[in-house]
Parts: sequence; C-alpha cells; structure tokens
Amino acid sequence: MEQRTHLGISAEWVGVIDSVGDGAATASLTATAAMTADDRGLVHGSFAFGLADYAAMVAVNDPHVVLGAANTRFLAPVRVGQTMVATAQVSATKGRKHTVEVSVAVDGTPVFTGEFTAFVLDQHVLD
Repeated sequence: MEQRTHLGISAEWVGVIDSVGDGAATASLTATAAMTADDRGLVHGSFAFGLADYAAMVAVNDPHVVLGAANTRFLAPVRVGQTMVATAQVSATKGRKHTVEVSVAVDGTPVFTGEFTAFVLDQHVLD
C-alpha cells in the first residue's frame, strides 16, 4: 500500500515510514544530539510523540486526516543514538472518526503508548 498523507514530514525530526498496510503503519526515528533535553543525552518526549502521531496518521492514510486528540503515556526514557520504532493500528472507525492505538519501542522495550483520535475531513484543514 502507498502512503497518501503527511508526505512533507521531515525524516530527520519526525521519522520515516517503514511500512503501510490496511489500517496500519510502522515508522522509525533515530534520536540525535539535537533532540536532547540535557547534557546526559535524554531525548525530549516530543520526538516519541511526533513519531507516534506520524505513524497514526499514516495508519489512517487519508490525505485529509488530522489529529483531534491523544491519550498518551511515557514509559521509559530515550537516549541519543537509540532508534524508536512506532507501530500504529486503527482499532475503531465510526464515520469520519478513527481511533488508532500506537506503541513506540526501543530495541523491543516499550517507551511510549497512546490512543490517538483522528478525523478525516472533506478538504484540507487550512481550506
């Protein structure tokens, strides 16, 4: 399946899509020194969130999908040099509303989970 949404995302800051399926997507992002929150190499949580959000939107895979809400948990820290892998799966669809379950792991260890609520609009959100 071909990716149809969020085509302008920066691979450096948000990640790359590794696979796209029917209601599913995986994405990965390797943490760099520019992502750190301190001098010990702790990566700011926004990067795990951004990766998870990206995977969730691609799991829905509509050009006009937008994030409406997120319920998330940070489970473990991420360090510079580690690669985060997000797995997203649409768990429910009701009309335009899609619920997507996402987990992010480093070397198989969960570091972030979330339930993302996405909406598919008739046109681009800025129109």
